[in-house]
Amino acid sequence: MFSAASLLFVPGSRPDRFAKAKAAGAGLTVIDLEDAVAAEDKVTSRDAALGAVASVPDGWAIRINAVTTAAGVRDLAALSECDALPETLLVPMVESSAELFVVVGALGDQCPDLIPLIETPKGLRYALEIAEHDAVTAVMFGGGDFSGELGVELAWEPLLGARHAFILACAEAKKPAIDVPFIGLEDEAGLAEECDRARSLGFAAKAAIHPRQLSAIHTAFAPSEAEVAEAREALSAYEEGGGRAIRFKGRMLEAPFIKKYRAVIARAQGHEKGQKEGTLNA
Repeated sequence: MFSAASLLFVPGSRPDRFAKAKAAGAGLTVIDLEDAVAAEDKVTSRDAALGAVASVPDGWAIRINAVTTAAGVRDLAALSECDALPETLLVPMVESSAELFVVVGALGDQCPDLIPLIETPKGLRYALEIAEHDAVTAVMFGGGDFSGELGVELAWEPLLGARHAFILACAEAKKPAIDVPFIGLEDEAGLAEECDRARSLGFAAKAAIHPRQLSAIHTAFAPSEAEVAEAREALSAYEEGGGRAIRFKGRMLEAPFIKKYRAVIARAQGHEKGQKEGTLNA
């Protein structure tokens, strides 16, 4: 089950950065074989990524190339021959669930959890079908490629409609939604604002492209101590009331709100787990 609040990408062509990235404390550390790697570096980057996973299997994810490309087919062939696979595979440019069946078919019973990236209008049209695939544990909004498809800036307002549609698909499939990285590396205020907006829209996590972005992401997506305390108090009161609608702090407390409070506790537990795993992997 996916419970991370953050994903940190590290280029597969920079194995010298792997250990530092993994020690940064992200919920999931992703070695990127796709966008961050030039065509001539695909093979050496794949070898480096698989070597890192083989030496320390836990805590890694790999973003392979799209399975509709030759590079992606080669990635799957190499993975199918490995004894140790990462915990999670990110599959880019997914436009139908058929692509996920290709991954599962290639890797069989040892197939890791899958996180497909929705990065095109066609992918968004089939987002529910993609998200509902049994191997999928979360879905990521690929805003960079999506903005290119639309011919707009990679910014909040131009992609708001797409984010809304994406969130609705993930919610119907009951799969966590991951937001695109914020590309302004020096814009701390902009990062914090976008994290808050993404969280309020329904995203469960946000990706990062630099370790310094993780603090703002964790602050936005991890429930505050006050939120956790209120959730626990509300759940306790509801259970003591026999699971029926009751008055709680001047307002009605009933089943729909209980779902929200349980989600808060789940987010808090996921954040705590991510922090522990980040410490262990450091």
